[in-house]
Amino acid sequence: MQKAPFAVLFILLFSAAAFCQATPEFTVKKVGEGVYAAVSPDRSKAGSNAGFIVGSNGVLVVDTFTNVASAKELLAEIRKITNLPIRFVVNTHYHLDHTGGNAAFSDSGAVILAQRNLRGWERTENLKFFGPNPKPEDRARVESLVLPDMLYSKAVDIYLGARLVQVRYMLGHTGGDSVVLLPDANVVFAGDLVWGRHLPNLIDATTDAWIKSLDQLLADHPAATFVSGHGEIATAQDVRDFRDYLITLREDVGKAQAEGRSGQALLDTVLPELKEKYGDWGFFDSFAARNIQQTAAELKGEKKVPVPAADR
Repeated sequence: MQKAPFAVLFILLFSAAAFCQATPEFTVKKVGEGVYAAVSPDRSKAGSNAGFIVGSNGVLVVDTFTNVASAKELLAEIRKITNLPIRFVVNTHYHLDHTGGNAAFSDSGAVILAQRNLRGWERTENLKFFGPNPKPEDRARVESLVLPDMLYSKAVDIYLGARLVQVRYMLGHTGGDSVVLLPDANVVFAGDLVWGRHLPNLIDATTDAWIKSLDQLLADHPAATFVSGHGEIATAQDVRDFRDYLITLREDVGKAQAEGRSGQALLDTVLPELKEKYGDWGFFDSFAARNIQQTAAELKGEKKVPVPAADR
């Protein structure tokens, strides 16, 4: 069967307004004192999860959805809770469904913060999700994305008055991922390092490093509430289950490769094994085959991932 191009899948899953307009864009859920997750259902116009943290002198927002209209709705929801200034936005990675609404918050005076690799990729790497020949309007959309104002390399601490917010660089999903840690509430905004019972987008992934990052998160925050990039709010067990998916994927693909299988034969071997365990997870039908193909390329050392500008 002909596979849909990944660019088409990405647009349909994360950014198209062609899906049912009745789908709620997101639901704001309180996950701690002054800590809120904005959980977006699959195929909503918002495209991903986001959230915000209220301190004594301002607000920090985590991710901005896939478009300005959805980001403005998030801003309106924040204003129902507090009139404190929105001081910071943290983009957890460069993908369009997490950065597309930056302008709504930049225009309101927020400083946008990200791991330094993101700035070099946001207006370039996002073009690949529109196919080899993006339409002029899609190219214009990507090239006009609001870039971060402030960059960090490994770690940065932000104080919202007395409230400490820790932002940390972790490897795995894109090479430019941040997690946002709130020690006083034991909440972790994990971005797309955690997918709640959903198969992940692996287009930029290094799954061996990703598994190590998840192990570190679980060791350091064994009882935390995790706000995933996609799917519902997660527990530590949900994070373990997601880590185990990545482990299973690597093991199943590696075993099939060791038996000499590649191409369609590899898919025919591994796909039923994954379906038995994970067939009820979100995005399975869209991402399972691609997860196998991309992991096969990674294990063979043939996968291309974004390279930081300084390393090119």
